[in-house]
Amino acid sequence: MIITTTSSVEGRKIAAYHGIAVGEAILGANVFKDIFASITNVIGGRSGSYEQELARAREEALSDLKKTAEEMGANAVVGVDIDYEVIGTGGSNMLMVSISGTAVTVS
Repeated sequence: MIITTTSSVEGRKIAAYHGIAVGEAILGANVFKDIFASITNVIGGRSGSYEQELARAREEALSDLKKTAEEMGANAVVGVDIDYEVIGTGGSNMLMVSISGTAVTVS
């Protein structure tokens, strides 16, 4: 499966368009990670625990995108866009990663 942010695949012709494919992942950030991230915010530096959660959410959303595109009969996804959001209130924040693109068949 070819996944690209560009609108085409160099050297390949788009033979068929199958529609928009989407992959999403929502992960909770637990209390201990929130506490350590708060400390990192005060003293400076990177928050490794949040970076790991972000990478995990992105990989899950990408896997979901590939599965959806394959079910549509595609062998590539072009024009891919990745969006990140923090959702939730009252300390129950969750991380949402949404990936979308156009499922196509390239030859």
